[in-house]
Amino acid sequence: MNDGDGGARQTARPKRADARRNEEALLDAAAAIFVRSGVEAPVRDIAAEAGVGTGTIYRHFPTRADLIIAVYRHQVEACAEAGPALLATSATPHAALARWIDLFVDFLVTKHGLAAVLQSDGAGFETLHAYFLDRLVPVCAQLLEAAAAAGEIRPDLDAYQLMRGVGNLCVGAENDPRYDARRLVELLIAGLRLPH
Repeated sequence: MNDGDGGARQTARPKRADARRNEEALLDAAAAIFVRSGVEAPVRDIAAEAGVGTGTIYRHFPTRADLIIAVYRHQVEACAEAGPALLATSATPHAALARWIDLFVDFLVTKHGLAAVLQSDGAGFETLHAYFLDRLVPVCAQLLEAAAAAGEIRPDLDAYQLMRGVGNLCVGAENDPRYDARRLVELLIAGLRLPH
């Protein structure tokens, strides 16, 4: 179909603001359920948390993998945006770092579930992993630099290594109720502080 001046009419329109908000609310609800119950949680639980019908979820995300990938991307963006906001509002850069790492741990719960869902799509998972690194390593580095500049932590900490260490502490936590990964991560972040 032509638009009158010889060009093809665009079929994809930007989402309305209310549609974007509704989708973000749905993704927030799905993320909360995934953190509490894992990525295999029933869609009806996600729908109840979001205050929508299950049909609404399937209309936006036809498969569970579509929903998990969308939650993953949503959480990456939320985590990336949270870093500067936490630096601006926290009492100290170390406090901002600790709060950001707590958000990162929530994200890792979904990421581990994503790995299981996408086992058959190695290239797709690698693309998402690269996106995750590109967006989050610089944010973690900014938080570490601010805490080091304030004299709260050592200046020689590497963002990628810290994120990898936090990730390693979280591996397998969902399979063992006696293993409290979040508590170990808290101890790790507390241990970054320089003695005063």
